[in-house]
Amino acid sequence: MLKRTSISHVNNILEKNINWKILDIGCGYKAHKNASVIADTQDFSGFYKEKKFVRIKEKNLPFKDKEFDFVIASHVIEHVEDFGFFIKELERITSKGYIELPSRLGDNLVFENRNDHIWWFCYDDVSNELIASKRNQLINPFITVSMAKLLEGVFRESLVIELAWEEKIEYKLNNLIRHKDFKTISFFKIFKKYLSKKIRSILK
Repeated sequence: MLKRTSISHVNNILEKNINWKILDIGCGYKAHKNASVIADTQDFSGFYKEKKFVRIKEKNLPFKDKEFDFVIASHVIEHVEDFGFFIKELERITSKGYIELPSRLGDNLVFENRNDHIWWFCYDDVSNELIASKRNQLINPFITVSMAKLLEGVFRESLVIELAWEEKIEYKLNNLIRHKDFKTISFFKIFKKYLSKKIRSILK
């Protein structure tokens, strides 16, 4: 089962289940406060001195079947080459979790995403499936990661996909948008049109 949720709702659940063994995978420097185990491909063992840190070195996650009560994968899957295998691994090591992904719009706005994101996603509310396709750059990026985080404070539902799952993460591959069918949109061109319209309204 896969459905929309919010991080605030997930936080409430985790606060009420303090005995759960919780894994935050691919967290970087911002692991969830309720995570009892932290995992990443980079070595953050020196940073997370008060929690158990596990370095991921292979495709197979270094955990036992159903080892965790809950797994958080926030802004991870878009980086993984074989994300289908990664999803199967998540299903193997736990029976429920939280997934956070950038929306296609959010993905396109940020400079850094051009180099390290492989996939982009949308969520089908009818079939309750995660729809994945190879990432396309359709808007010239013009904001940084830190600026995107500020915008998420107001426009989170437009920039982020938040999903809760139990037992199975339903997904399918579908190249919904192909770059060759679209001309890349320039923010500066949009801004130029905005300024032109603004000037005309002032001069009226």
